[in-house]
Formats: sequence, C-alpha cells, structure tokens
Amino acid sequence: MSAMFDFESQVFPDAQAAFVQGEFPVVNWERVMRDNEQRLYNFIRKRVANFADIEDLVQNTWYEVIRNKHKFCGTSRPETWMFGIAVNLVKNHYKSVKVSYLHDELNDDVLGTLLHSEQPEGVTEGKDILSKVLQRIAQLPEDYQQLLQLIVDHDISYQEAADRMTIPIGTVRSRLSRLRQSLKQDLGWDSLN
Repeated sequence: MSAMFDFESQVFPDAQAAFVQGEFPVVNWERVMRDNEQRLYNFIRKRVANFADIEDLVQNTWYEVIRNKHKFCGTSRPETWMFGIAVNLVKNHYKSVKVSYLHDELNDDVLGTLLHSEQPEGVTEGKDILSKVLQRIAQLPEDYQQLLQLIVDHDISYQEAADRMTIPIGTVRSRLSRLRQSLKQDLGWDSLN
C-alpha cells in the first residue's frame, strides 16, 4: 500500500497516515483548477466537437469537482481525480446526445423547413464549390491523395494514417495543414480560420 502513496507523499506528506486514519487530505482546489484550466479545456476539446458543449462540460467539471471535493480521499493526484470527472461527463454527454437524437420527432413544420430551406442558388453554389474542390484534389500529388482517402473515406485517425503510410504523425499533420491552406487560397476562402 505504501507504493500507492509514493507520489502523494510528495504532494501530501501525511497522505498515507491520513488515509489509514480515515482522514482526507486538504487540497487547494482553486489552485488545482487555475493550474489545469487550459489542460482541461484542451482535454475536453479533443473529445467534443461543439464549442458550446465544450464550455458546458468544462463548467460542469468544475461544478462537480467543487460539489464532490469532500469525496476526494487522496489515493490519486487531484488533477487525475478531476480529469476522471471530466471523462465521465464527456461519456454522459455522448449518451445523452445519442438518446436525444433517437427521440427527436419530425413534425410537419420541421419537415417542411428541411425540405424547403435550400434555395436553388445555394444548391448551385455548393455544387460549384464541390466541383472546384474535387478538381483541386485530383491535381494533388499521389501521397496527398492517399492521405485524404485514408482519413476521409476510411475515417481513420491521423496516427492510423501515419502508420499505414509509414510516415511520422507530424508529417500527416503538416501535409493536411498545407492542403487546407492551399485550398483556402485557391478557392478564395482566405478569410476562414
């Protein structure tokens, strides 16, 4: 059991004695939150696409940490405990999103809006842009086309694409970044982020 407290003894010198006696360590949660604010945001951002949901999940994580801080017993780092809460909130988020999609109803108003919301000029413009993008992609070097096919068609991660192409993941990221920049310039999307 002492191995479990090797790290905690550096952060909480009396953690093992306190745990054995049923006492919980005192943690400066405000400092933990301040020191890990950006890490938590990035952690959730990697798992959730919608920025509004990210903000909500970050706030919910802080809320749950403060609400349940009395349950922290010191068997792990406070940051680890906090990120565990974040993981559970992200999982619950996806469960609730999945369930809400199953229960959405298409009434006549919603269906009418969906059917008539596309204006003919918007459809034509979209087809023109798609045509330009496809032409531009056809002009790319073969390794870029292969990379796009792996990531888009096969829906695999950057790491999996790097492994299949036997190149470093940094090369995958830089190629995709250059491709994005090239498409933005070629198609006049320079104002996009």
